[in-house]
Amino acid sequence: MDTQENDASRPSAALTVEEAIAAAAMPAAATDSASAVAARSPGKPPQALGRTIVITSGKGGVGKTTTTANLGTGLAEAGKNVVVVDADVGLRNLDVVLGLENRVHKHLLDVIEDKCSLDDALVRDRVRRSLYLLPAAQNREKDDVPTEAMAALMQTLAARFDFVLIDSPAGIEKGFRNAVVGAKEAIIVTTPEVSAVRDADRIIGLLPPDVEARLIVNRVRPALVKKGTMMSVNDVVDILRLELVGVVPDEKEIIIATNRGTPVIDIDGSQTGAAFRRIVRRLLGDTVAIPSFQAPEGFVSRLKSTLGLGKP
Repeated sequence: MDTQENDASRPSAALTVEEAIAAAAMPAAATDSASAVAARSPGKPPQALGRTIVITSGKGGVGKTTTTANLGTGLAEAGKNVVVVDADVGLRNLDVVLGLENRVHKHLLDVIEDKCSLDDALVRDRVRRSLYLLPAAQNREKDDVPTEAMAALMQTLAARFDFVLIDSPAGIEKGFRNAVVGAKEAIIVTTPEVSAVRDADRIIGLLPPDVEARLIVNRVRPALVKKGTMMSVNDVVDILRLELVGVVPDEKEIIIATNRGTPVIDIDGSQTGAAFRRIVRRLLGDTVAIPSFQAPEGFVSRLKSTLGLGKP
């Protein structure tokens, strides 16, 4: 199994899961960070924590899993050590989007319940060797995951990886709480639909006050926006009042990529893939413009414009 390679091929470990879980049970003053705990452990020097980002929305079907997979892929391409965590216990789809479903043998709950080590559960990407997946359990329930243990596990991952991306399940129950508990940042994914925006607004209100939230508007169809039958990106931003980190257009390549088990970021010429790449650059601190994705002008409109028949 790829995850059982020699130690030189892995991100350097700071804490075992057992140490992190034990640390989580200590008084808050004694457990400021995984680095602080590591500093008190013999032979384990303090390390900087990676960025822990939950990808959430409230509503199902808006593209959280696709977003998690593509951002993880893009960050790994940029040279970062990345782990994507499937927190949707009972369903599990992140492995399918990444094309890793046949290599999943252990899962998140196995680690929490000490049935295997973290390295045994991590699945390494075939192409991007700095990208790892921590799968969800498919035959368990979200309530089976203790929130405190989930927080400790995310702390351990943050001490090992530059980025921890958590794919949150739909809804606002325990699955959402477990996905958010270890996060310091949040990316809210919504589509330009009233129900999706309303659920996103609800989720924003449930985030801990110290979690910095930003927004991705997904599956934008410029032609429908132009007709007035779909909310514009500006409409969504005005309602949710979050910093916009990316706009992702809707196109058939998403379905093609999912069926292939390939991130859409790998498809040449894909506007969706290009949009995810721009988001990755923004997450890394680059200043990158967000395209407006204007609808292409129809033949009749172009003809009127050429003949000078348009409105003054």
